[in-house]
Amino acid sequence: MTHFLVLTSAVGIDEETPDQVADLVGAEPDRLGDCAVEFAVPGDITLPEIPGVDVNLVPAANRRKKLLIADMDSTMINVECIDELADFAGVKAQVSEITERAMRGELDFDGALRERVALLKDLPETALAQCYADRIRLNPGAQTLVQTMAALGAFTALVSGGFTYFTEKVAAEAGFALHQANTLLLENGRLTGQVGQPILGQQAKLDTLNRLAGERGIALDDVIAVGDGANDRAMVEAAGLGVAYHAKPTLAAAADVVLNHSDLRALLALQGIAEADYV
Repeated sequence: MTHFLVLTSAVGIDEETPDQVADLVGAEPDRLGDCAVEFAVPGDITLPEIPGVDVNLVPAANRRKKLLIADMDSTMINVECIDELADFAGVKAQVSEITERAMRGELDFDGALRERVALLKDLPETALAQCYADRIRLNPGAQTLVQTMAALGAFTALVSGGFTYFTEKVAAEAGFALHQANTLLLENGRLTGQVGQPILGQQAKLDTLNRLAGERGIALDDVIAVGDGANDRAMVEAAGLGVAYHAKPTLAAAADVVLNHSDLRALLALQGIAEADYV
């Protein structure tokens, strides 16, 4: 046994599917919980395709990770904050189109961020609080993922190309030890249309991963990174386990693990953490 085949699904894994997969891979299922089942297998097996279920192969070595580094928008939370702010400013369609292209990797992230923030000029600061209260929710499993990893001794960091106003609140709600993002500049209670420098993008996320791992003596093999867009690619590729979560194709192609049908608890199952140990 060198790997684990892991089945995950937000709606649960039925009783029949593990038995069917067991016949295909020649290994006994081990149920981690209602939504996850694993099999100890060789590393050269063909992955079965199961409708509504994510099927991933992870190495047995260094399985339990010591550092979680996660993107925020559309990964830990349900929306892109800048698109929701743009709705308050009456420019959502224009901003969302730029966001989508940037997430697919078609635009330079720094330039795309400046262009979108410029469209928010003169938006009242009060819109930030209203946006958070009305639009932003943790994605299913976010608190369980972060708090369980922390309880098991891992360090947790939220790194975002979004804004510190939101990462501060999301980090506190989910239980992250650290958060890092860009800063929206304000003057007289309104957005100036500018973002603080330097801009935190793909390279800064990778730099943060390397810095946190170095400071704590954690090998890159002991890092799990999760994101959904092109600006998460460098950190996802660098981590021992890189996860594409309901992601754009450019990130899915680079990740070790792709999750399209699971919630964030799947990141615990990938590490062999059973539901009985969830916080």
